[in-house]
Amino acid sequence: MRIRPALGVFILLAAVAASACSGPTADLKKIGLVTDVGTLEDKSFNEAAWLGVQDAAKEIGGTADNIVTKDPKDYAVNMKTFVDKGFGIIVTSGFALTDATTEAAKKYPNVEFIGTDQFICVDSKGNVDKASPDPSTPPDCDGNESAMPKNFQGLLYNEAQAGYLAGIVAASISKSNVIAAVGGINTIPPVVSYIRGYENAAKATNPDTQVLVEYSSTDITKAFNDPAKGKSIAQQMIGKNADVLFQVAGLTGQGVLEAACDANVYGIGVDVDQYESLPQLGKCLVTSAEKKLRDSVKAAVLRAYNKTVVGGNIFNDAASDPVGIGLAPYHDLASVITPEIQAKVDEALAAMKAGTLDPCSPIKCTVSGE
Repeated sequence: MRIRPALGVFILLAAVAASACSGPTADLKKIGLVTDVGTLEDKSFNEAAWLGVQDAAKEIGGTADNIVTKDPKDYAVNMKTFVDKGFGIIVTSGFALTDATTEAAKKYPNVEFIGTDQFICVDSKGNVDKASPDPSTPPDCDGNESAMPKNFQGLLYNEAQAGYLAGIVAASISKSNVIAAVGGINTIPPVVSYIRGYENAAKATNPDTQVLVEYSSTDITKAFNDPAKGKSIAQQMIGKNADVLFQVAGLTGQGVLEAACDANVYGIGVDVDQYESLPQLGKCLVTSAEKKLRDSVKAAVLRAYNKTVVGGNIFNDAASDPVGIGLAPYHDLASVITPEIQAKVDEALAAMKAGTLDPCSPIKCTVSGE
């Protein structure tokens, strides 16, 4: 059948318009990372996620790129930048991007999204249920699995469990019975969970232990990016006899560990094995409370690429396979960890895997602890 010229032109224009509206074809071999406000080379959270992205890109023969967010209002803009360039997989780094990533997943159903520390929460109509400002357990959701975006994996980690293991070590090796923790900001649930788990374990290990806790800032743009502030807070804590310091503050936390080394006391890193990322501080780093970020991000990207996941919340903890949290090797300070201390760590990990030990008890994993 012949199409009349006018009708043919109309169909052609309609096709072009539809193509323009849908944007570039999403290429699953193009993987982008959007960070929260901070730095890429934070020797911790963002850097581990970026390494996982690069690992996955290498395995599938793809390409990787990143955008470091300068202002929270740019979350959506940064994701759209990758969408417009035809990226098929976008990883967003951190709890604060939860709502923006959920909205993007709904808006761009042909793109696969992965969010670290992000609990996907939607109402019964599939609309985003705003992330709770109270850093406690994941917020209650009116929706169900069927309402979740099928193209969004929320990677969650039980930071309280990792913090608990670190607290056992800290209380066991402290000579002064005073230990400390420095967090970036108390409105980020994973930060608070790490620290509350640490406190609970320390008290369970040695009831006489005093745990000093301070957060570096109430401004998220500064909380994780100020090593000088971290060092100053740590020095004050050391002045109060703290001889083990746990940092949960990104680049700010590097200053905490520097202060520990300067004072010849112990430091405990976070998220990744910071002995490897901060080798110059190895002499005082006894261990790090880890969540297996690099491995879990790589695995999530590969699931998206191979289309072997439907989306939803994916939990990484003591019971997951592979185990999603733990302690980093003790490296140069292995001699400090006696068989008795290691037995306590092993017993706690086994109990958390079995579900018989709650790292958020008696102090709840909230700002108030109640």
